[in-house]
Amino acid sequence: MLTHDDLLLWFQRLAIPAQTRSIIDCVRSSGPSRHVGGGRSNVSGRYPSRKMGVTIQFESHRVELAGVYEMEHDAGVLEYYDQPPPIKLDYESAAGKRMGVIHTPDFFVIRDSEAGWEEWKTEEELRRLAERNPNRYCGGAEGRWRCPPGADYAERLGLYYRVRSSAEIDWVFQRNIQFLEDYLRVDSPAISTASRESVFAHVSATHGMRLEDLLRLNTVPRDDIFAMIAANILYVDLRAAPLVEPSQVEVFTTPEVASRTKRDSARKLEMLSWGTVHCGSTVTWDGRIWKVVNTGEASMGLLSEDQRLTELPMAAFQSLIRQRRIEVVPNDLVRVSDSAVHEQISRASERDLQMANYRAGHISRYLDFGTLPAKTDLPARTFYRWLACYRSAEASCGSGFVGLLPKHSQRGNYTPKLPEACQRLMEEFIAVDYETLKQKTKYASWAGLKAACEKQGILVPSYKTFCVATSRRPTFTQTLKRKGRRAAYQVEAFYWELDQKTPRHGDRPFEIAHLDHTELDIELVSQSGQVLGRPWMTLLTDAFSRRILAFYITFDAPSYRSCMMVLRECVRRLGRFPQILVVDGGSEFGSTYFETLLARYECTKKTRPPAKARFGSVCERLFGTANTRFVHNLLGNTQITRNVRQVTKSVDPKKHAIWSLPGLYDRTCEYLYEIYDTIRHPALGLSPREAYAAGIAANGQRPQRQISYDQDFLIWTLPTTSKGTAKVSPGRGVKLNHIFYWSDALRDPGIERQQVAVRYDPFDAGIAYAYVGKRWVQCISEHYSAFRGKSERELMLASTELRRLAQQHAGQFTVTAKKLADFLASVESEETLRAQRLQDREAKSVLTIIEGGLAKRGDMTLNEAEDVHQQDVPNTLNPRIMPEPAASEHVKIFEEY
Repeated sequence: MLTHDDLLLWFQRLAIPAQTRSIIDCVRSSGPSRHVGGGRSNVSGRYPSRKMGVTIQFESHRVELAGVYEMEHDAGVLEYYDQPPPIKLDYESAAGKRMGVIHTPDFFVIRDSEAGWEEWKTEEELRRLAERNPNRYCGGAEGRWRCPPGADYAERLGLYYRVRSSAEIDWVFQRNIQFLEDYLRVDSPAISTASRESVFAHVSATHGMRLEDLLRLNTVPRDDIFAMIAANILYVDLRAAPLVEPSQVEVFTTPEVASRTKRDSARKLEMLSWGTVHCGSTVTWDGRIWKVVNTGEASMGLLSEDQRLTELPMAAFQSLIRQRRIEVVPNDLVRVSDSAVHEQISRASERDLQMANYRAGHISRYLDFGTLPAKTDLPARTFYRWLACYRSAEASCGSGFVGLLPKHSQRGNYTPKLPEACQRLMEEFIAVDYETLKQKTKYASWAGLKAACEKQGILVPSYKTFCVATSRRPTFTQTLKRKGRRAAYQVEAFYWELDQKTPRHGDRPFEIAHLDHTELDIELVSQSGQVLGRPWMTLLTDAFSRRILAFYITFDAPSYRSCMMVLRECVRRLGRFPQILVVDGGSEFGSTYFETLLARYECTKKTRPPAKARFGSVCERLFGTANTRFVHNLLGNTQITRNVRQVTKSVDPKKHAIWSLPGLYDRTCEYLYEIYDTIRHPALGLSPREAYAAGIAANGQRPQRQISYDQDFLIWTLPTTSKGTAKVSPGRGVKLNHIFYWSDALRDPGIERQQVAVRYDPFDAGIAYAYVGKRWVQCISEHYSAFRGKSERELMLASTELRRLAQQHAGQFTVTAKKLADFLASVESEETLRAQRLQDREAKSVLTIIEGGLAKRGDMTLNEAEDVHQQDVPNTLNPRIMPEPAASEHVKIFEEY
């Protein structure tokens, strides 16, 4: 970012007026004017910008995020701000009415020689907006879009207003930038001198070489090669070919060498192409095949496939050769390029092709040997008709075989039998009466159509005809109008990207990861046998390899605790954060501390649109696999509860529950990290572990993205308060969630009554952390003995219960730490907090496994692990441990009720 002095120099260099300076200062000092949302179909999110030092919002990952990547890595862009303060646009509507619209542009950009607002939209949306009101958006020179009212507003201030279209996005560059981003985020990459000298020697010796050959050098790590490309030590045109296809990428030492080599290659190609052109040569021009029939001094004669002669001036022909628009085709590569021939053959049925092959056999014998078919086999009149069709098709489209295809499908009368008025009224009734939210039956709608036809005196279509007409309507549109967009989403066609963009699952491991929650279909019990309910599982999945990066199981509903714990587990296992994290619109993903954690470790967050499960299909599919292949095979699974009327006491899952949370967590580790990880995935053709290893080997280890699993990282995974800081009270410390926390480091008079950054442990309300003296110090709560081991959720329940008990008081009731401590120790709170304490105790058992408790039993066999779990289950629930028979004299006899 620009410093204050740099900004003043920029103002002076461009002679920015005082009014414009105040506007730019307002933009720079203000935060985003609004929080963006993706709407129904866009993927929104936040990008951690190193250039700006903050996270940048984007409303679409296919438009605005591409613009963010362009500005982030454009040396000519000094600063850019998302969602700047709104401006007013004055223009006339399509009806001629004067309008004043308060408009918030997507970005305000300060470039080296100019500054202004930029609005990013898709090409399709701009066309729709231009049709709706051409005074707001219209086409400009060279195919660029303009916003006349925005341009007028900006010109008065000496700034610009630009409309950027998705058609301007270079997706090869976008893909390469995302591939290199791990290396671009390092200021000075650690590249060994030996690697640098070796690579330069190989590239310089051949005046450039393919990246594929460079990666094959066993003496140079791939990470060093990619780091040299990112640092511009090696030159690669990032807009020419994707780096994930190394056979198409050319590597040079400098841009000048690249330009000189390309000019030499073009000159050699031109000489080769021009030298091989002679009378009889075959060339391709604009996707069609031409034959050279004359090479004169002033012109060139070309004959097309349909026998049309075209003459080109020799200078024009040579220019087309240089531009590679005309290319010489070797004789063995000449083939028919008319797509109409292949289209007709592909539409033919198997019976039609069989008949055409039969006819072609007779024609070929006549053309090759002059043999006519016997009159007993084929009438002469029929044969000559086939021959005429063959020659006609050969002359028109270059393939006589097409003329031999029978035209059975064109037989019959396919014109509608119903009168036009009847057909029009039926279509109107289907659109207006049947396809509505009333969801009328077909018969009820047809009855209304019948009455309308009889009233108008026109022919009534039959009920069968009406049903056929409704079934021919688009299924998605019909379901959308009758049941709404969520029901229609199930039958919506998949969106196939015909243009090259960034792959939806990334090019390598850790590029894109999906984070989501699900409630497992199983009832769990405590160590004492009490049923605790169904647990929630949080899953972090790598989109490229489909590998499970981490998971976390808890009784608490989805919250920031689950998000923090699964990211902590990912770093503990693999030492990495994903580059892009895809989440849904849940409130736990929008919390300040969660976004702060992602920004701290430079992870881009993408939020998929609501009610669009396909955007998170990687996680959603895995949830189903984990339930059907693992959880549904355990005692206490809740499959039967889908049919509530079939649930009786004898089959109630709660009566059969024997699994505790630690036991389930231990076995889930085994299933997800060992069993699922080594099974062949149908979409990949290999197991997730093999796909992960192959991706890492091909695209580098990227050690600069490694994260140390130390105390500093653990503190970053702890949440903070809504404010983020707390005031240091002399002698008492900092107050978090109604509780004072103290540390000897807070005795410093220099920080008393000052705001300091704070964090707390959601699993232990007895301790918290404060940032004092450029380090995090641990603080103890004022009632440490009462709060020790109590979770934040338990304190929340206690606070709620206290407030409910205090509602009878007229005065204002304030929850204090002492009241909380007394309440937690009282008998009155026992029933309220008993279930939560049991769930927290089970959750802490899982934490023990994560930190190395039960996880140390990784070499244990399945039978041994099962025996351990069975020992943890109480006798009354463990079928392997039968109680001793009771003596008859000790059995109490009760009367029948």
